[in-house]
Amino acid sequence: MDEPGSARMNGEADPEKKKKRKKKKSRTAPSGHGELGEDGEVDVRKLEEREREEDAEEDGEEGDSSAGKKKKKKGKKKKGPKTQTDPPTVPICDLYPSEAFPVGEECEYPLAQDGRSAVWRMSRDEKRVMDKANEEMWNDFRQAAEAHRQVRQYVKSWIKPGMSMIDICERLEDCSRRLIKENGLDAGLAFPTGCSLNNCAAHYTPNAGDPTVLQYDDVCKIDFGTHINGRIIDCAFTVTFNPKYDRLLEAVKDATDTGIKCAGIDIRLCDVGESIQEVMESYEVEIDGKTYQVKPIRNLNGHSIGQYRIHAGKTVPIVKGGEATRMEEGEVYAIETFGSTGKGVVHDDMDCSHYMKNFDVGHVPIRLPRAKHLLNVVNENFGTLAFCRRWLDRLGESKYLMALKNLCDLGIIDPYPPLCDAKGSYTAQFEHTILLRPTCKEVVSRGDDY
Repeated sequence: MDEPGSARMNGEADPEKKKKRKKKKSRTAPSGHGELGEDGEVDVRKLEEREREEDAEEDGEEGDSSAGKKKKKKGKKKKGPKTQTDPPTVPICDLYPSEAFPVGEECEYPLAQDGRSAVWRMSRDEKRVMDKANEEMWNDFRQAAEAHRQVRQYVKSWIKPGMSMIDICERLEDCSRRLIKENGLDAGLAFPTGCSLNNCAAHYTPNAGDPTVLQYDDVCKIDFGTHINGRIIDCAFTVTFNPKYDRLLEAVKDATDTGIKCAGIDIRLCDVGESIQEVMESYEVEIDGKTYQVKPIRNLNGHSIGQYRIHAGKTVPIVKGGEATRMEEGEVYAIETFGSTGKGVVHDDMDCSHYMKNFDVGHVPIRLPRAKHLLNVVNENFGTLAFCRRWLDRLGESKYLMALKNLCDLGIIDPYPPLCDAKGSYTAQFEHTILLRPTCKEVVSRGDDY
């Protein structure tokens, strides 16, 4: 389409110009005011000249206005800061081009045993300098945490009964890969999406062909991780649809928040566990007419997190009687608690789906060519991060189960089978990642949801 003020083809006249000419002709008609020639009639030539001059002026005005419009259009093309789409597709690094990612919840450290406050850490210059020196690392955690927040917000908007567990995991992981801007071992998923149901507390993700479908009465633990440069966010929540489980979720969420509140530099790990157990066991839940005391699952723990290492050596118990080892400045922890209506202890059950290369393994001679090939695939794509069989399928690998078993038997790769409490029981989980910075404690994965 022609824009206003553009040239007309084949000499066609603008209809508006025709109207203007008619008006001018009527104004210049012989009424004593027009220009008369020597013979007393209207001088046609002079009228035509005047009309041509006026038309030229009008064309100039229209040209100016169209140029103005064109300039305005150029102005509209100026791009402001990017905003997230629905569903989310814009990587977090593109949403924050300045790389100043949102800071998590900053908290003062708890009082020391002698009652001394740790508020001095926030104001002391020495601690501020040390904090600033690690800003790049903290920022990596924050970028991964923002991806986690946006992915879980998206998942909560569509997860519902009737969906297959494979579909839930694949949709979540696709979104997570986009937002973290997956790039080899520099950025990506830190471990497979756990979606353990009911009495199964952890380490379940469906293998290919698993027909399991989410039900209205299920208690589903969604546990997934993101990382930037190996700085891992380990964060989990529980999804239910039936309100009869609300009190169970409330108990576990309260216990996790208590663990976070108690954690800090120089705090003994056993003291954190004792506080968690006290809060968890203060809750009772009634499900289908039967009352249960919520029990912490005593053989599941929180843990320290290292670079490319989800379990870095220290464990945070969720019952009393753990190690007296102390938390230290600069460490990162996953504070997670599990509550159960069952025995409060889990065992290995069902088909294994989670695997991870042993972080400390040295050179081990491998005979099977298929096992050698599979180890190369693991090293290139996952390194020492956890993976699952679905992810090997996604890379085009097939007939790898014997090779995978061989690598497990050699101790190069460790299997992590699903962990389940007694059949018929229900388990719930909440988890956050915390940074023990020199100045304060940052609950980096905290969101508006939990």
